[in-house]
Amino acid sequence: MAMIQRPKGTADVVPAQAYKWHTVEKLASETAEQFGFKEIRVPTFEETGLFLRSVGETTDVVQKEMYTVTATGDSEFTLRPEGTAGVMRAVIENGILNDGFPQKLYYILSCFRHENVQKGRLREFHQFGCEMVGTADPKADADVIALAKNLMDRVGLKNIELNINSIGCPTCRAKYQQALRDYFGARREELCDTCKERLEKNPMRLLDCKSPICKEIGKDAPLIIDYLCDECNDHFEKLKKNLSLMNIDFVVNPRIVRGLDYYTRTVFEFISKDIGAQGTVCAGGRYDGLIGELCGKQVPALGFGMGLERLILTMESQNCDFMEAKTCDLYIASMGEAASERAMAMTMELRDEGFFVEYDLVGRGIKPQMKYADKIGSKFVLVLGDNELETGEAKLKNMASGEQVAVKLDNSFTDTFSNALMAEMFKDLDEELAELGRK
Repeated sequence: MAMIQRPKGTADVVPAQAYKWHTVEKLASETAEQFGFKEIRVPTFEETGLFLRSVGETTDVVQKEMYTVTATGDSEFTLRPEGTAGVMRAVIENGILNDGFPQKLYYILSCFRHENVQKGRLREFHQFGCEMVGTADPKADADVIALAKNLMDRVGLKNIELNINSIGCPTCRAKYQQALRDYFGARREELCDTCKERLEKNPMRLLDCKSPICKEIGKDAPLIIDYLCDECNDHFEKLKKNLSLMNIDFVVNPRIVRGLDYYTRTVFEFISKDIGAQGTVCAGGRYDGLIGELCGKQVPALGFGMGLERLILTMESQNCDFMEAKTCDLYIASMGEAASERAMAMTMELRDEGFFVEYDLVGRGIKPQMKYADKIGSKFVLVLGDNELETGEAKLKNMASGEQVAVKLDNSFTDTFSNALMAEMFKDLDEELAELGRK
């Protein structure tokens, strides 16, 4: 019988890798909360109309990549292709717009896009995202960018370049779109079929086309930055000044236009050179028209999404440190039924005190139990048998040093073991500090 395998474009996070995810999720949450953001959780699927209205009907996401499902008697639903639209729907529906501005929200969630699978690009992927609602001030743009940079600094990333641009507002963008129609229209017959359709509906999407011919034609296309109105230009200049005041280096990249329709003015990307073609670790910007598109109330907003798979890939390529995986504090090995029962009781008592303790659940002999304790990385082993139960004393073995000490099997054992564990932890810390001193 053929084995059923995971779907294409998905990944299993096995226990041996989970600690890397724990690292980035913990640091992401802590960083967001340090900047005043609070967690929000939204459904995995939404009514399809939400994404048609927010992401844009002419985008690749809507035209080619959405997973849409139906069930008898229900509306048409789509697995979320990104986080912002669902969060903004939740902000509107739950009255968060009435709670005072700015509202700062963060999330860690899975997204789904039917894409060509490659390194750093999956069909189910995970995002850390932050959204700030209720401010049009360019200081907010700089603050959101600072949050993203702060996280990347905390995980230890190097050689990450911040690229920024402004794609203007509907007023100045209309002039730019006409300039693009004139430019690409002169070579319309050379464009791919998708771009021929985009030329009238949304010409800025031509700048995102992956076709080599369209990319070559677009090399000399007009730049949005040359068409900004006075207000958008002023906003962009203030953003640059604010980033400089924050000591955040940046490059103005007039080719960034973003792939989703809801963006206005500020757009940005943090790009790594270390993970190949899919080098964008974080991307975001301002979307002042999105809430108005969803509910008719004009409220400015901005945010970013950071792909956790790409973040971890970049950390791995740069040999960044991850939190150590939690390992067993104590394994209680036993010989005989009475010792096995005592091992179970002691294990539960120690777990109640907060220790990570294991005991034999398979019925192994003492030697296989010791091998198993070593395999799971247990720091200490306590061996119980009839003799230990009779004398009320057993040997506590330090698995790293091989040292053994006699311990009482009475009410004092918890304190004795706690002291032994703390001594080992401080010993490891002293060794780490000594190693840093040698460096």
